Amino acid sequence: MGATQHESIEPFRSMAYAYSPVARRQTVLSLPVQLAVVLVLGIASQWIAWRLRWPAILVLLLAGMAAGPGLSLIDPDALLGDLLLPFVSLSVAIILFEGGLSLRFRELHDATVLRLITIGAAVTWVLAAAAAYWIAGLPLPLAVLLGAILMVTGPTVILPLLRSMQLRGRMASILKWEGIVNDPIGAVAAVLVFEAILAGPEQQGSVVAIGLAKAVAAGVVFGAAGAALLIPLLRKYWIPDYLQNSVALALVAGVFAASNAVQDESGLIAVTLMGILLANQRWADIEPIVEFKENLRVLLISLLFILLAARIDLADLSALGLGSVLFIVVLIVVVRPASVLLATVGSGLSRSERIFVSAVAPRGVVAAAVASTFALQLTQHGDAQGEQLVPLMFAVIIGTIAFCGLTSLPLARALGVAESGVGYLVMGANPLAQRLTAAIKDAGARVLLVDTNWTRIRNARMAGLEAHHGDFLAEQLIDDVDLRGLGKVLALTANDEANGLGAMRLAKVFDSANVYQLAPSEKGKPGGAEGDVFHGRYLFQRGLTYDELLSRLYRGGVIKISSLTDQFDFEAFRTRYGPEAVPLFWVTDSGEIQPFTADDEPKPTPGQKLISLVPAAATEPADDRAKDPDALA
Repeated sequence: MGATQHESIEPFRSMAYAYSPVARRQTVLSLPVQLAVVLVLGIASQWIAWRLRWPAILVLLLAGMAAGPGLSLIDPDALLGDLLLPFVSLSVAIILFEGGLSLRFRELHDATVLRLITIGAAVTWVLAAAAAYWIAGLPLPLAVLLGAILMVTGPTVILPLLRSMQLRGRMASILKWEGIVNDPIGAVAAVLVFEAILAGPEQQGSVVAIGLAKAVAAGVVFGAAGAALLIPLLRKYWIPDYLQNSVALALVAGVFAASNAVQDESGLIAVTLMGILLANQRWADIEPIVEFKENLRVLLISLLFILLAARIDLADLSALGLGSVLFIVVLIVVVRPASVLLATVGSGLSRSERIFVSAVAPRGVVAAAVASTFALQLTQHGDAQGEQLVPLMFAVIIGTIAFCGLTSLPLARALGVAESGVGYLVMGANPLAQRLTAAIKDAGARVLLVDTNWTRIRNARMAGLEAHHGDFLAEQLIDDVDLRGLGKVLALTANDEANGLGAMRLAKVFDSANVYQLAPSEKGKPGGAEGDVFHGRYLFQRGLTYDELLSRLYRGGVIKISSLTDQFDFEAFRTRYGPEAVPLFWVTDSGEIQPFTADDEPKPTPGQKLISLVPAAATEPADDRAKDPDALA
């Protein structure tokens, strides 16, 4: 790249700046259409991954490779030109800032994370460098450089993986902290190694020492300054609500660029630290910023992986030999397990937990960008072997993502470190909530009732139900309760407004598709209950309010579990118990308990179970009892 271009984007000079260009492909699509294709493919890939319960990163990689080298629909270099690489760099900074916002000090129960980002990272560096030298055939300086890059795991991959799993105990926090904090550490280490390579043997020690000091100092100073500036702006209401997210985004970009101007890649340290400091302070409300950054992260990850995957040269990948394949296998089955096992000695992690952490180390955007940067710069300095870094790194990315994406969830469940996520968090511990959730518990799912009334909590516990005394509208509820195995929410209080507010709040955690509430009464509702959009999904049937359901129970209604068979199917149930019977939940073939809703009434099939509220007046002649194996006397 020429000097003019270098100067034009100097404020964003970082790991992705010198990303080596690939040969431009011929595409018949115009630039606006290509941009639309990138956006559509990115979001469509996220949705397909959600529907199929696949790792989103794997689908994004496949889509990007198909649209780029496969079908030549998009050419990222022609599409964004000189802006591509600053866009990648700044996007990674925003993703790391968002990751920092999710890191709470209270999650650090011990020194496991510290060990992983120090001892574990050092072991990974040494072993990965040795494998790159002896197996992949890289020259020693390049092998050491690649080993430094491979220390990173990355939130762009780890966070989407964690979304698909409900890990028990501290597994999620350990992997999240390691993935987010390791990214800037690995990037800075790689920069220092690269500068040492260029400096020569005589000056390597001083270059590394000075560079490390500058990186840490710049990252800490600018990261702390960014947090110290934003906190009073929010606390003193000097920023209107509609500008809070924009100001935060601009400040992150400024902190990142300013720190990088002092030392390359120190901007990643700065924005990560800024996010951590904001997450752990109690002076200003950052919830709107957190929510905005979460949505922005999904969009940026989608765009980044489509763009980067579209730049892969399939010819370079196919030219990799058996040594490269063996190198990737060694990274997965030797390097990562060795680093985790050595780092977690005496950490208190169980054998199953250590095995699972050992199996999760996918590489992502940061690794790709750093490797591509150094490949071009080494080539510019006359080292043609530097070009080997790019295809090898992308092969590592594809291999580790495919391995982790396809094995993480089954392995977590096999090792017993993940929950199925089929249980319910229940808002309210009143008699109706207790009766309904007792049936869910009897069907095999975990339920947790939350209420502010100590008497109801005591009664629920005496009935054998798990109950937590607290306010489901309180901000700290999610931090105070154990959410393992809880994938859905039931709002079952007698207060319609509280149900709606609770559903709105918890939809941010559980997703709106998994939040349900009782249908509100029409009384006092402007425009009727149907016109109120601030609610969860209405349970059971329209008009079945809290008072109506409780009245049916007091009149002798019975909540029962019926096993559906070919002889006693759902239609037979309807015929037997009549229109007064209310189907409440059904147990799927996989054991998941799904509620009936007012807007979507499914039809359970034979072999499944049905939880229902049947009227006390229902008679059960002998011939009908023979058809219903679970009929009550």
